[in-house]
Amino acid sequence: MAARVLHARGAASAGGVLRRAAPCSLQPALRRLTSSNNRPREDSWLKSLFVRKVDPRKDAHSNLLAKKETSSLYKLQFHNVKPECLEAYNKICQEVLPKIHEDKHYPCTLVGTWNTWYGEQDQAVHLWRYEGGYPALTEVMSKLRENQEFVEFRKARSNMLLSRRNQLLLEFSFWNEPVPRSGPNIYELRSYQLRPGTMIEWGNYWARAIRFRQDGNEAVGGFFSQIGQLYMVHHLWAYKDLQTREDIRNAAWHKHGWEELVYYTVPLIQEMESRIMIPLKTSPLQ
Repeated sequence: MAARVLHARGAASAGGVLRRAAPCSLQPALRRLTSSNNRPREDSWLKSLFVRKVDPRKDAHSNLLAKKETSSLYKLQFHNVKPECLEAYNKICQEVLPKIHEDKHYPCTLVGTWNTWYGEQDQAVHLWRYEGGYPALTEVMSKLRENQEFVEFRKARSNMLLSRRNQLLLEFSFWNEPVPRSGPNIYELRSYQLRPGTMIEWGNYWARAIRFRQDGNEAVGGFFSQIGQLYMVHHLWAYKDLQTREDIRNAAWHKHGWEELVYYTVPLIQEMESRIMIPLKTSPLQ
């Protein structure tokens, strides 16, 4: 009787060893027994190992992703305006900002200035370019402190604002250069908060994805943050109207390869936001 018990325990122990070892020793057999319903998922996982091509070089994102032929730095400003002051705010911006844009004394240009239509309400968005990078930014800020009209503008503006924030950006090398365009257009600013460590991977995918979004000349500019909220990406698009936006975005899904790029970029995103914006009359982007 004792021998039988010992024999049974030994078999159970051996069975336990076999069960624990099954994931490794029986893996080929288990794979053959996998149902066909699981194969697409496994194939997708295996495919991802070969599709994702992250640049292995040890270098800063700004050196790997930004345009090499320019040294432009961009500043993106978000101003949350008191609702009752929005009209007055727009008026003083349209009086003062174009003067800075047109004055060759300042190494900067106003790329665009908007009010948010859909998204965060009573908000103004300004995008500036500094030709020459950080030294140009420093030069402009220094000269503006001596510009009495701008000093008075800032004082008046401060009484109209609830809050403000900004970011310093570089432009992706594979995106369009933001240049003035005629209107009327609406603009969409799509902002993505990426998971830390995924900026290069995002750039690899969007270097391919941008070609799917060029047919309607809707791509205005693509940027990534350097100072401010980090691992932020901003894509700026122009459309004739909301229906045109809908039609162009739907058409992308009928292009072979677009759905794959979306599939692999979505997991890189922690948070995303879309703003529909209307340009002010003095904005170079109309």
